[in-house]
Amino acid sequence: MFIWHYVSLKKYEHDLLGTVPLEWLLALGQNVGDARVPGIGLVYTDLVSGVPPNFSRFVTNLPAYHRVLVFVCIKYVSVPFVTPAERYLVGRVGPAEHRSYRCIVRYGYRDVRRDANSFESELISSLADFLKREDHCNNFYATQTLDGDDRGLAVVASSSLDEMKPGVAKTVTFDEVNETNPWLSDRAREELKDLHEATEVGATFILGRSDIRTKPVSPITKKLALMVYNILKANCRGPEVALRVPPESLFEVGMVYDL
Repeated sequence: MFIWHYVSLKKYEHDLLGTVPLEWLLALGQNVGDARVPGIGLVYTDLVSGVPPNFSRFVTNLPAYHRVLVFVCIKYVSVPFVTPAERYLVGRVGPAEHRSYRCIVRYGYRDVRRDANSFESELISSLADFLKREDHCNNFYATQTLDGDDRGLAVVASSSLDEMKPGVAKTVTFDEVNETNPWLSDRAREELKDLHEATEVGATFILGRSDIRTKPVSPITKKLALMVYNILKANCRGPEVALRVPPESLFEVGMVYDL
């Protein structure tokens, strides 16, 4: 357990140092042109701010990314259960035209993870509710910044999430995503329309696949610890299994960690 925690902490520190600034993400549109493919890209990361290195590596090798981009961070909190109304913490990354968001998903230590279809439906519903509430409150408060990169995150609590029964997948329909409310601005309607069109195409789950290596100058104790970690990792479930990601929607990005 100590070795697993030690290497996991070193991986997190490595990712934290490899975080790229928001300006790099915003400049991608100028570098790769309009190479944004239809659909939703769910980029899983342990970081709660900034652009994770697995996404920067993904775009470096494949200069295209999804029209709607969501950085997903799953955190476990020290409470038994987290209610669906308090589970999703949604915010915006960059300007509205970039269609990039961040979602922190919180679970209690006794919460049961649902399948990928239910999770995807809940996440899209949370994004749609966030866009509607942001547009509704735009004239009442200024959005706070988060460490200079991300817009303020907000807990999204909606009746659509509260009414979902455990184990039952909920399909997000056009009426829910592109609701014709008179108080919605044209910008919000356009953004909700893009979200609906991306939902119709489907979501791609982008995960990092780590390869832990030791430096030649590393002490023998560290090499032994990483060797034990790799043995444990080879005999444990992968993140795609723990997250219940469907194989046909999975895209893995190889990440080399020289610890």
